[in-house]
Amino acid sequence: MVALPLAGPAVTRFGSRRTVQAMAVLFGIALAVAALGHLAGVWPLVVGLFLFGLANGAWDVGMNVQGARVEQELGRSIMSRFHAGWSCGTVAGALVGALMVALSVPVAVHLTVVAVLVGLAVPVAVRRFLPDGAAHEEPTSGGGALTAWREPRTLLVGLFVLAFAFAEGAANDWINVALIDGYDASATVGAVGFAVFLAAMTTARWFGPPLLDRHGRVPVLRVCAVVAGAGLLLYVFAPNIPLALVGALLWGLGTSLGFPTGMSAAADDPRRSAARVSVVASIGYCAFLGGPPLIGFLAEHWGILDSLLVVAVLLAIAVVITPALRPLRVEED
Repeated sequence: MVALPLAGPAVTRFGSRRTVQAMAVLFGIALAVAALGHLAGVWPLVVGLFLFGLANGAWDVGMNVQGARVEQELGRSIMSRFHAGWSCGTVAGALVGALMVALSVPVAVHLTVVAVLVGLAVPVAVRRFLPDGAAHEEPTSGGGALTAWREPRTLLVGLFVLAFAFAEGAANDWINVALIDGYDASATVGAVGFAVFLAAMTTARWFGPPLLDRHGRVPVLRVCAVVAGAGLLLYVFAPNIPLALVGALLWGLGTSLGFPTGMSAAADDPRRSAARVSVVASIGYCAFLGGPPLIGFLAEHWGILDSLLVVAVLLAIAVVITPALRPLRVEED
């Protein structure tokens, strides 16, 4: 959260390639320090995790700016496929971690190896990044971070992304618990519920871009919000577990395109993409940070299933403000 609002000026000044290169090195250092903390005590671990979050936040903005640049170069939607890759990487990392545990590999060794791989491989890989702006465009003085925070469209896009991030974060942290506590399901069934959501979201992120190109952002995203809301309501009020799993499937399908397409919308104008993506990411990640604890607090008073209804309220707001994401022509700016 500290890095996100600062990342816009950094990407504007140094470019997404240099920013991601630097953050990959910092990422590796952070993991190495965290590995030291596992052996030496809590303070190196705290420092390592802080640096880890700092690198991750700035890296995230740089990657989304570059993803939008690739979209603009190709002339078609592709951002959600990059986010599908992130989801696959998350699953792969979890599987590797489970394998390391099964093989009794020490945590410090595991983290150090990952640190070296990230710190060396990513700076080489990003050499193929495109220049952030189109060849005939130069960054404008109006594209500063503070200016972006005063732009109504950027703030509405941020609110839209926040709604979808809240829906995604709620599922990531609570969908399995809600099955176990709300439907008296086993831990295995709870894990299946999360797997259904994640598989649906990742699949839709991969196959969704042609729909955006064919029908346009606003209609597709509006349908996504409605489908996500319908899936959530079915999940909460289903009379049995199989229907709840169908709800999880719809929840994942509907949630899939909101966050990545919001990033694309923020970066419509290449001259101001870094500042605007920084603002939208800062707003959106507030949902990832505060959403799950809020649901936990509400669950103490209302029960876990009823507490999820707050997500439906945000998705309803997203339906209303979806027109803010229509493609922005540079001359409109």
